[in-house]
Amino acid sequence: MMPPLKAVADAHRRLLEVTAPLTDEQVRTPSLLPGWSRAHVLAHLTDNARAFARVSALALRGELVDAYEGGRAERDAIIEGLAAGNAHSHRDGLTRHLTALEAVWSQASPADWELPVRYRNGDLAEVVRMRWREVWIHLVDLDLGVSPEEWTDDFCHHTIEFLLPRLPDGVALRQTDGPARWSPDGEISAVRDVEIAGPARDLAAWLTGRPTHRLTASELPELEPWPAHPEPAPDRSRAAG
Repeated sequence: MMPPLKAVADAHRRLLEVTAPLTDEQVRTPSLLPGWSRAHVLAHLTDNARAFARVSALALRGELVDAYEGGRAERDAIIEGLAAGNAHSHRDGLTRHLTALEAVWSQASPADWELPVRYRNGDLAEVVRMRWREVWIHLVDLDLGVSPEEWTDDFCHHTIEFLLPRLPDGVALRQTDGPARWSPDGEISAVRDVEIAGPARDLAAWLTGRPTHRLTASELPELEPWPAHPEPAPDRSRAAG
């Protein structure tokens, strides 16, 4: 299945649009993520693009690599280092790395999207979907006027399905602006399950931990952690043969 390349490019354009007028002072302002300034969010989005471009380029050559060879510590150190930059350096970094990432993906053939990657033990198409989630969710965190109201139906449904493991047992979701219903185990019983209803954008926002105000439930349950990274699979790269 072809990944949502155009949707990610649209998200990148929106990101560049809202960050274009930022001043140095605005970059240093706290984001909606506790403990992170806007600079931290921008640093993360920039380096995530760099890391995904590297993973993607090497996957196209038949190589499996970690997004960060030094693990979470390396990722965090890079974010802290980049976050010290000014507004110009953040815009420049974003532009360069978003362009490079899209250029790598433009080289992929339809068959290449099934190439394995080590990150989340998925394939190249899943890297695109991960980037889709990263950009739109963190666009909200930047607190620059972008809200989940800008999320498309396709993005909301994808995000809900990815984050269903966060639902506690016995909880189901019902979309009020469409026909969809979701449950972690795929089995929905109106008698057995607690049902949380609302527009798809609010359901998706709630599952990501972002603000929402239109869910119908007497009390929202505490969500489980984000889906863990699967254990790496055996090397299935072209080079392994």
